[in-house]
Amino acid sequence: MACRISELVLDCADPERLAAFWSEVLGYVELGREDDGSIEIGPPDAGFGGPQPTLVLSPGSEPRAGKLPLHIDVNATDRDQDAELERLLALGAKPVDVGQTGTENWHVLADPEGNEFCLLHARLRPL
Repeated sequence: MACRISELVLDCADPERLAAFWSEVLGYVELGREDDGSIEIGPPDAGFGGPQPTLVLSPGSEPRAGKLPLHIDVNATDRDQDAELERLLALGAKPVDVGQTGTENWHVLADPEGNEFCLLHARLRPL
């Protein structure tokens, strides 16, 4: 028997803002809200328990010290990497320098709260 990732939880200062950002990035929709202010987003057709994990944006006030030990990687599904990079930047992502050499075939970006994520080169088939 094995486990699979069902959801990722990200503590953030503004769950509303990050839910909107990541919904646009991933093509997700809002699945629910909790009394504590958490917002869960996920694939529109599958929701929780589907083939892709959902993302829970949970309010947190603890300041982050340094780089996150875990980050999200994304791949375009319907356009090339350059076009997807332009789309992500227009949504509010910012380029981040984490010591890249400039020869990488991925881009390091940050969401509106500074959480790093990478846009990888390969285009994936949509689910």
